[in-house]
Amino acid sequence: MSRAGLDKNPREVAEMFDGVAKGYDRTNSVMTMGFDRRWREWSRRVLDARPGEKVLDLAAGTAVSTVEYAATGAWCVAADFSLGMLQTGAHRQVPKVAADAMRLPFADDSFDAVTVSFGIRNFHDPEAALREMARVVRPGGRVVVCEVSTPTFRPFRFVYKRYLLWILPFISRFVSSNPEAYKYLAESMRTWPDQREFGEIVARAGWEDVAWMNLTGGLVALHRATKPTGNPATKSTEKPTDKTADKPA
Repeated sequence: MSRAGLDKNPREVAEMFDGVAKGYDRTNSVMTMGFDRRWREWSRRVLDARPGEKVLDLAAGTAVSTVEYAATGAWCVAADFSLGMLQTGAHRQVPKVAADAMRLPFADDSFDAVTVSFGIRNFHDPEAALREMARVVRPGGRVVVCEVSTPTFRPFRFVYKRYLLWILPFISRFVSSNPEAYKYLAESMRTWPDQREFGEIVARAGWEDVAWMNLTGGLVALHRATKPTGNPATKSTEKPTDKTADKPA
């Protein structure tokens, strides 16, 4: 399977990522001009995992982010439905599980936190996946999602959507083992909701205190939220808000 379609058939998406697993981390660094490292660092800070906590890193790919979370002393497991990605990261010494985000193989309230970095936009039903994440996180636990978003500076937003996303597949020809896959990835970036729209999806999935932080001028956004601790009927109806300032990286 060279690329998936925007219907995001799970089998096609898994096969596509199997095909790009070799050299995936290197390709990401080249395509993002090294910003991927800074974005992972901000994800780690916002997640704020602590020694003794249990963290699920979903859509973890080669587990490069899982290792960084585990360095905090938390017990972290990498989960992904692409066996090729997990096998490529086999040298990274963290637990790994092949898992479907829609049907996670974990008991209710198993984790203190769950995080997804640049993976949720590849899910067939992001809202359903967020509900499933809430199931496996304990009451009061948290979710952190790092994903592409909408640049806040209007002129750059125009250039980004009109030109940069169109040349992404061309650049990938020089660094990726499967350039066709980057046509899908560019299309998925172009159609992904903006910060507020995604925040509303997180809230509809049952999370509360939803907020986001823009990175690199909104090119990427970090969304965070907590699982309610009380009666669902009394859950706050507060709308998601941008509670933090833009960050330069």
